[in-house]
Amino acid sequence: MNQYLKLIRVKQWVKNLFVFIPVFFSGHFFHTDLVFQSFLGFILFSFVASSIYIVNDYVDIEKDKRHPEKKFRPLAAGTVSKSNAKVLFTSLVGISLIGTVLLDNYKVGIILLAYFLLNIAYSFKLKQIAILDVMIIATGFLMRVFVGGYITGIVISDWTILLIFTLALILALGKRRGELINSELTGETRKSLDGYNEPFVNAALVITCTVTIVCYLMFILSTETQLKFHHYIIYTFVFVFAGVLRYLQQTFVFQRTESPTKLIFKDVFLQILIVMWGISYFLLIYFKS
Repeated sequence: MNQYLKLIRVKQWVKNLFVFIPVFFSGHFFHTDLVFQSFLGFILFSFVASSIYIVNDYVDIEKDKRHPEKKFRPLAAGTVSKSNAKVLFTSLVGISLIGTVLLDNYKVGIILLAYFLLNIAYSFKLKQIAILDVMIIATGFLMRVFVGGYITGIVISDWTILLIFTLALILALGKRRGELINSELTGETRKSLDGYNEPFVNAALVITCTVTIVCYLMFILSTETQLKFHHYIIYTFVFVFAGVLRYLQQTFVFQRTESPTKLIFKDVFLQILIVMWGISYFLLIYFKS
């Protein structure tokens, strides 16, 4: 069972928590109906994403066998057969399709279908096109938020769209940087890294981090945000700024080459900043005077 959980990458489901962003920031996190709807969206998106992971691993079996870390993936290592992987893929897609039909929300269905088709194209071809590949990854995070908004009927603000996209772009560029450095260390390169080198990715990361910080500042200083939350929201900038600096420190100073999601799981300082940022928003949204 553990190998099948590794195949569908359950640990990556943490990304799908972005589905809960609309209900949390709308101030309706204590409305059980909306939270349950968000949970359904989370499950459906997780199943669709996991089906894509299976396709990705299936396509890259031979490449993964030669990779120092990816060779331990279930398909590359042979701990899960190709036939069983196909059955699991079909089951995940089938359950997602049935669940979407029962949900009777065509907007959610369109987003899930678009995500599935886009990532199938990504697995077979688009991941080989530099810049477009990271844009697709960032768009995937944005689609998670859209599912959370459409399934609950909560309107997603323009600022939320902009911030989520730029933040996701940081994660995507960080992942590419790690892959690039690892390929240089092992001497193996691959098509998906064509069009990238370390100076370019470093510059792109700094630019994207700067844009994200500026967007966040514009967001918390806007009149709409101050009225909706509280004037004290400006102090949450400290957590965001410190978090971005910490990530850049880990990347450029300590040369951490792992993906940003793995880095967050391992870095206690980043975890504390994220928790404190979340708590501050929770208090400002749900306990403001």
